[in-house]
Amino acid sequence: MKTIGFILIVVGVMVMAGSANDCDGKCMEQANDIGTMLMVAASGLFATLVGALAVFSAQD
Repeated sequence: MKTIGFILIVVGVMVMAGSANDCDGKCMEQANDIGTMLMVAASGLFATLVGALAVFSAQD
């Protein structure tokens, strides 16, 4: 349970960090719009929260 939780936390943080999908303005035609960016960031936050709940509620 803790392993799955830690994996969810790491993946959620990576999803939130990459939610804009841009490359410093060099490829703006491939960047996400604001709605898509917020949806991807929210799903990353949800995965991180579920992972944290799994880690903290796991029995030893």
